[in-house]
Amino acid sequence: MTEIALPEVLDAAAGLSRAARWDDATRLLDAVRTHDPADLVALAVARATIAVDQDLFQQTDHGPAAMAKLEQALQEAPDPAVGWDLEFLRLRKDYATELFSRSAVDAEQSDGERAEGSGMAAAERLAEWAERLQATAPSEDRAGHAAFYRGVMADNLLAAPADALSNYTTALAIAERCGDEFLESLALRHLGDHAHTAGDLKLTRAHWERSTELRQRTGHLSGVLAQQALLAVLAQAEGEREAAAALAGEVHRWATQLGLPWLTQQTAALR
Repeated sequence: MTEIALPEVLDAAAGLSRAARWDDATRLLDAVRTHDPADLVALAVARATIAVDQDLFQQTDHGPAAMAKLEQALQEAPDPAVGWDLEFLRLRKDYATELFSRSAVDAEQSDGERAEGSGMAAAERLAEWAERLQATAPSEDRAGHAAFYRGVMADNLLAAPADALSNYTTALAIAERCGDEFLESLALRHLGDHAHTAGDLKLTRAHWERSTELRQRTGHLSGVLAQQALLAVLAQAEGEREAAAALAGEVHRWATQLGLPWLTQQTAALR
């Protein structure tokens, strides 16, 4: 049997996940054989992270089983920081489930109508959970990711743009201090959305192009495609309809082949 250092396997699996090859990444991790409790926790964290990422992008449901295995592994080798990571993964999964469960009718309602709907209690629960995780985070970069999720919940579930903007700004500041380029890309994506809503197309482009560059640097394929879709939206707002259609068409083809339904739908209208 060939022996490979576990950190190398974890790095390879993370790279496959960034390349939108979630099934390949999971198979790679499943091929590892170890009896060391700490190694089993590390493998379970990686599997659960990949599963939750895949669920977000492909609207699958692999996360619950993977997170249950992580919880089981933690019983054999407790680690408070990883325990926090598990709670954050649960938050991310529940947020994605709530976001994608919103019906097309809800999407057509006004912000006020959405805020008064049946999903308000769930949204408030998620927001309070994210706030609690930010306050108890075992490291500053983790707190930054929780702050970002407070932002998207304020934006997408609570119709509270001022709160969202504040949390994105906090997440960006933390990302820059910690050198967390992925968190930086997330914050800039959503700060760009606020600039776009405010009609500041120059700032929108600066934020969205920088977010795209950060994702390209790490080979985050699905993230890059999501950003390019926004650049197509921006091109349309700038009056460059042919450029917008060309870029959206290319992203649409990629999204279709990778099985990214929400991105396929988003770009279909721009082609």
